[in-house]
Amino acid sequence: MKACFQTHKNLHIWLLADGGFLLAFFALRGQRGLMNAIAERFTGPLRRGLGRISYLVPFSVMELVEVLAVLFGAGYLIWSVVAVARARDGRGSRAYGAALGAGCALLSVWAGFCLLWGVNYWTDGFQDQSGIYAQPVALEDLRAVTAQFARRTAEAAGNVARDERGLFAVPREEILANSVHAYGGITEDFPFLAFDDPGVKPMAFSRLMSALDFTGFYSSFTGESNVNVDSPACMLPSTIAHELAHQRGYASEQECNFLAVLASTTCADPAYVYSGWLIGYVYLGNALYSQDPEAYWAIRETLPEEVQLDLAYNNAYWAQFQDTAVQKASNKVYDGILKSYGDERGIQSYGTVVDLLVAYYK
Repeated sequence: MKACFQTHKNLHIWLLADGGFLLAFFALRGQRGLMNAIAERFTGPLRRGLGRISYLVPFSVMELVEVLAVLFGAGYLIWSVVAVARARDGRGSRAYGAALGAGCALLSVWAGFCLLWGVNYWTDGFQDQSGIYAQPVALEDLRAVTAQFARRTAEAAGNVARDERGLFAVPREEILANSVHAYGGITEDFPFLAFDDPGVKPMAFSRLMSALDFTGFYSSFTGESNVNVDSPACMLPSTIAHELAHQRGYASEQECNFLAVLASTTCADPAYVYSGWLIGYVYLGNALYSQDPEAYWAIRETLPEEVQLDLAYNNAYWAQFQDTAVQKASNKVYDGILKSYGDERGIQSYGTVVDLLVAYYK
């Protein structure tokens, strides 16, 4: 045992350092004051600094890092196998060292994620800062707010460009360019949301992200907000607003969904306004359908044809990826990540946005 430790001394020290940090994080993560201090004074400024560097180039640095990581991982695996095969003696020690090195690298990535982003799951969220809390929803309130969103969606639908089929046709380039103004209408009511937005970046592997069931991704390692530009454009503005909520340090998915609606519907850009009311209607409509299908269809039928077309197009796009092995694996992993950081509802936490919407708009 001692000989093994001495042979791979540096790797064992690395392993102990990773393990010690992770144990400390999980032991202290419930200390709200400490987590707030770390996020405010250290990790928040660090992420913003990384973002300023990453936004010097137009492409997604996050995607580049991921590609390089895959290539490095493949190269390391091949090198390790060859090294073990060529070893005349001590093959077990070489194999152990290779596996230990890979494990330490993965633990360091996890530790970095916990430091740069994991702390935000345990800091004050939007509900704490605003005083707007998700409340149990009465069915009559759910019906009323869903109908309100349907009316507002219908009103906003005529203010955006459409193609010959009647579908939403605002260019994605225009939507991306206007992302820096997405929160321009909300900061007067919620000054703590003020932020120097750098915008968002289109993902080169957007089709792959659709297969993984992702519309966007905020990278804490690069400080970038990345969005899927292969999915239907009518939802792109609200997706951008969601990722920009993460940019502000909010980790809760349900709070970011709520902020996406709130920011988009108060934005000066008609495309964002329409997308905000539309995605809000989808959240509310899905909840209402599960409780009162008859009321849902009565409200759905009041939507104008162009809104119905956008919804049908969006549903058809995502239907092609439903129930695939890749999507199921992606959802299972992401669900596990959410639960590991204290969100016991996992992916189901997205439903909480309905409680926030009804509490705010009723």
